[in-house]
Amino acid sequence: MLVVDDDPDIRELLFTALEDEGFEVVPAGNGREALAIIRTFRPDVIVLDLMMPVMDGWQFASELRIRDEGAEDIPTVLLSAARDLRAHAEAMSAAEIIEKPFDLADLLPKIARVASAA
Repeated sequence: MLVVDDDPDIRELLFTALEDEGFEVVPAGNGREALAIIRTFRPDVIVLDLMMPVMDGWQFASELRIRDEGAEDIPTVLLSAARDLRAHAEAMSAAEIIEKPFDLADLLPKIARVASAA
């Protein structure tokens, strides 16, 4: 699982919580870093923030599809405080959305469902 978020506290929280659930987790601080990681690590699920510096979630998703024709097969969970998150999720064909701020008790089962369907 690839967790892409610019907030180091959120990355650490998700890394620890998802690893405790048995997932292999690789964190990235922005879209550019995530693209570099995907060259060597093929995630089953991408947990993606939309609003980040350097390369935001929209740019990341677009670049990933351009660079990797199998990228559409990787389910994406949008984790964001962006307005109109449902509309963004539809446009990006996201498997699930989680609005910030989030509750881990709600987040973990959603991510687990997406991962089990992948």
